[in-house]
Amino acid sequence: MASNKLQRINEDIRLALSELLRSVKDPRVQQGLVTVTACEATGDLKFCKVYLSVLGLESEKELKKGLKSASGWLRHELAMRLRIRNIPELVFEVDHSIEHGAHINQILAGLDIKEDTEDDDGQ
Repeated sequence: MASNKLQRINEDIRLALSELLRSVKDPRVQQGLVTVTACEATGDLKFCKVYLSVLGLESEKELKKGLKSASGWLRHELAMRLRIRNIPELVFEVDHSIEHGAHINQILAGLDIKEDTEDDDGQ
């Protein structure tokens, strides 16, 4: 479990990247609605895994290439905003949990379950 300081840094990175990703001009990054769902920095702040949820994703491979090419600029902007000693190297991962949850909801909504008409007392 991360310390309170590391949790605050993770949240600060998540909020800053949420704003910064809107201003990246690379069309590979602007494929759809990009949302930063979570950030997990290591204890020494050398690396930070950034989880992204993308609505309207066309190509995950192209998105990762665009993010990798923009990572230097993103780290520079993070350094200007956060004022911490070490700015972690950003590793981007696409988070499919929202899509997975929507798929499960769709399956559950499609089930034909009959409602129980009996009372709970066994009559």
